[in-house]
Amino acid sequence: MDAKKKDISRRDFLKIVGISTAATAGLAGCGPKGTGASAHDAQGDVPTGKMTLRTNPKTGENVSLLGYGCMRWPTLPAPEKGGNVIDQDAVNELIDYAMAHGVNYYDTSPVYVQGWSERSTGIALKRHPRDKFFVATKLSNFSNYTRENSIAMYRRSFEELQVDYIDYYLLHSVGNGGSDTFRARYVDNGMIDFLMKEREAGRIRNLGFSYHGSKETFDEVLAMHETVHWDFVQIQLNYLDWRYGASSKNVNADYLYGELEKRHIPAVIMEPLLGGRLSKVPEHIVTRLKQRAPEASVASWAFRFAGTFPGVLTVLSGMTYMEHLQDNLRTYSPLVPITDEEFDFLQQTADLMKQYPTIPCNDCQYCMPCPYGIDIPAILLHYNKCVNEGNLPTTSATADYRQARRAFLVGYDRSVPRLRQASHCIGCRQCVEHCPQSIDIPAELHRIDHYVEQLKQETL
Repeated sequence: MDAKKKDISRRDFLKIVGISTAATAGLAGCGPKGTGASAHDAQGDVPTGKMTLRTNPKTGENVSLLGYGCMRWPTLPAPEKGGNVIDQDAVNELIDYAMAHGVNYYDTSPVYVQGWSERSTGIALKRHPRDKFFVATKLSNFSNYTRENSIAMYRRSFEELQVDYIDYYLLHSVGNGGSDTFRARYVDNGMIDFLMKEREAGRIRNLGFSYHGSKETFDEVLAMHETVHWDFVQIQLNYLDWRYGASSKNVNADYLYGELEKRHIPAVIMEPLLGGRLSKVPEHIVTRLKQRAPEASVASWAFRFAGTFPGVLTVLSGMTYMEHLQDNLRTYSPLVPITDEEFDFLQQTADLMKQYPTIPCNDCQYCMPCPYGIDIPAILLHYNKCVNEGNLPTTSATADYRQARRAFLVGYDRSVPRLRQASHCIGCRQCVEHCPQSIDIPAELHRIDHYVEQLKQETL
């Protein structure tokens, strides 16, 4: 954030700051074939005092198995600023409810919610005793690797969060860009040495990194454990990525977890729902899961899978709405681990899901803002939604082609304003280096734009 943002008053922060609408805007329905199933559609009382806890082997502290990911805080419309504002009252309510039901781990970053998540999270947490929560944030020095900028970002996190120590501090998105980028961001500028000294001084309680990337870079960074002594590592783990990996360039989750387990390094889990993709699943997958557990939400299968592994310290979820929080609290209060037979069932489910050509976008917003104003996540998520709901028109020979064609085009215009659609991509590729899933974003945007133009030109 620049100096103007840094000095902005709390009132201005709550009322004025404009951020991207993509993170929380509901995508328009793609058509009548939607499953109608919610990510968090389970019902029932929310237990209190039953949260499953995991012990940090270094500190002996008990950490809630459900961790709060602060990347998707709720927002309010702010059309005068061309975006939304963080709904601080809603953030306060969500954190209060989470704390009352045993959630004590909160994960943020200087770049989440267009740079405002740390401050919003800090405002909400400041209202609770400091010894009742663990806060995690990151060194998100994606574009400016200098030691001066990196240290300034680190120190600003303390100010924004209003704390004098950080419980879990991460090198952010290690592996994205390969080994050379990792060394430039953290080794050559002396930042790892600096952070180790900060840990020794007690301003950092646990030092780790979050990972997206290849096996080779992961092995290289993990080999530093002998000198750095990583206290934890944050990895992407879910039943789809367990054997398939987030992309062709990202290593499978079973390898990541296995290597951490060998070294007795606790794992923090991100993307247990793959940015919502494991809840917004195709209709036949919903039916398959509901046949096994009619009362359970689709999302609960993914959370049970991620939480079952004993080396997992906490599982992060970006819970924008109260119903998301409540459903996840039911799942982890307490956790019912998946059985060996259920594990096989979910791997078979993953095999079925891989047959559908969705784009591995997790709506993390790292690609934003686009310098040409394109709403990249909204475009990719609309496409995925139509694939999952069976409303991706492929050939006019299909009986419901006309209906699906209209649903796709109308939904596209409702989800993404014309001036922010894929047709405006010039292929600058600025977004590619920031994507943790290694998506060739311009190629996907051009493919979707070509597909949209074909649908528009059809004469029925």
